[in-house]
Amino acid sequence: MKFEDIHKFFDNPPPDYLNKELAVCYILSILLEGECYGTALIGRLEQEYGVYRLSDTVLYSALKFLEKERTIVGYWKKVEGRGRPRRMYYIPETADRQARELAGYWYRYVRQEFRAM
Repeated sequence: MKFEDIHKFFDNPPPDYLNKELAVCYILSILLEGECYGTALIGRLEQEYGVYRLSDTVLYSALKFLEKERTIVGYWKKVEGRGRPRRMYYIPETADRQARELAGYWYRYVRQEFRAM
């Protein structure tokens, strides 16, 4: 290791991978804006919050948890120009309050993280 390596690390740090708890809060923050499908959630995270990443395993574990808790609803939607249907997710009206509360954790977490940088 050289001092140059340390500078390079902080100039371009490796991404932070979300755990399941953060993933749940992030997913809800996006679904409050409207329905979405799994891989789009990953893409939006990388686009809007470049320092974070979300693995498929954690994403689908979080989605499964949210469906089980009835905080989100998933359904299959045929998309024109695409062979297979996509699994779309949305927040039912009955879970709106819970979703907003948990999404608030995501926004607070992100603000804290960016302040720390």
